[in-house]
Amino acid sequence: MQNIESRDAWLTGLLPQTAGFAGPQWLDALRLEAADRVNTLHFPTMRDEDWRFSDFSLLRKTAFAVAEDAASGLTPAGIESFILPEAVASRLVFIDGVYAPQLSSTAALPQGVVAGNLMRELTAHDGAVRAHLARQAHQSDVFVALNTSHVRDGALVLIPKDTVCPVPIHLLFIATGGDAPQAIYPRCLIVAGPGSDCTLIEDYVALGPGSYCTAAVTEITVEENASVRHIRLQREARGAFHLGYGAVTLKRDSIYHANSLTFGARLSRHDLRVVQDGEGARCVLNGLALMAGRQLADTHTVIDHTVPNGKSEQLHKCIVDDGAHAVFNGKIFVRKNAQHTDAAQQSRNLLLSNKGRVDTKPQLEIFADDVKCSHGATVSQLEADEMFYLNSRGLDADAARNLLIYAFAEDIIDRIPVASLKQRLSKELSERILEHA
Repeated sequence: MQNIESRDAWLTGLLPQTAGFAGPQWLDALRLEAADRVNTLHFPTMRDEDWRFSDFSLLRKTAFAVAEDAASGLTPAGIESFILPEAVASRLVFIDGVYAPQLSSTAALPQGVVAGNLMRELTAHDGAVRAHLARQAHQSDVFVALNTSHVRDGALVLIPKDTVCPVPIHLLFIATGGDAPQAIYPRCLIVAGPGSDCTLIEDYVALGPGSYCTAAVTEITVEENASVRHIRLQREARGAFHLGYGAVTLKRDSIYHANSLTFGARLSRHDLRVVQDGEGARCVLNGLALMAGRQLADTHTVIDHTVPNGKSEQLHKCIVDDGAHAVFNGKIFVRKNAQHTDAAQQSRNLLLSNKGRVDTKPQLEIFADDVKCSHGATVSQLEADEMFYLNSRGLDADAARNLLIYAFAEDIIDRIPVASLKQRLSKELSERILEHA
């Protein structure tokens, strides 16, 4: 990359230091443009409206080096706990952001489905990648621009027209959590062709503790009459930082059904922007953040209805214990031409301690006059009458408390359409509740 003198030395230190990665000229130009963009941006602070509830200054106090391919010796046995039976032959694995072919397998995918490393697939699918890469994710976000400046390995999934994928595609991003703090830049590009159907699992996990930063970007296009079920799991190490950005475009009569779960990281943020660009599109967003200790989880979503007859449903839940902090900011835009939009949004939050904090801000901005829209938010503690009812049935105070917390969270986990993953997450949920009982 060219030598860039940024006004922010910390951001400069995160830019690629090489003369350029492999790839076509247009991709290298894209990287250079993103690096230049970083030079014009600043690190977000609580003075910025979209970050005013979240203090990420701790991130700036760490000097991160770009992750190297230090874990190439890993074997399938070493990651067995993360492998799902339903996706044992339909998974892509990345170690510290670097593609690991020896741990990946796509033998179970139907003919014509492309699932592989972005750089390796460029020769055969240059047109599709060029048409969609960095077209949806806003490069005005400094962490998106940083990710784009590092684009090299990445998950590429292309589902052909009228193809039904019978098995989930597991995109597994593993952080090794080495001794030195590392910066990892996962990238996902998914295009579901007209009339297609697929399930995607975007999974961020860690092999060990350690301080590292994951700055991930995912772009999804759902073409006409296509259906995508997207499960996003953030289970990073407790000392990690996670900054995720998702951008989804929905075409006519398409369906996007997302389940996002946040369990890990010391500081985490997930921005998701869904644009309904075709009539009759539908999206369902379910989210759960489970925070304890000194964790911070910040979730920002935008659902942008730009055309008529769109529908969106959103339910986001947060559970906050100890001195943790959860933030939810959900915006629904209904543009002037988006008549007959049906949109509903709910933010429900469970506060388990006097030191915890929840900031929730559901928003509706409606510029059309023939719509059906609603939103609401609640922040509450465990209900005394529910505790009394369970106590009267023989449960002690701790057992009743744990059961009510589990039921509150399980409502989201139960909507995940992959049986083994649902079972594992339910077990992890139970362990987390008992840990902080």
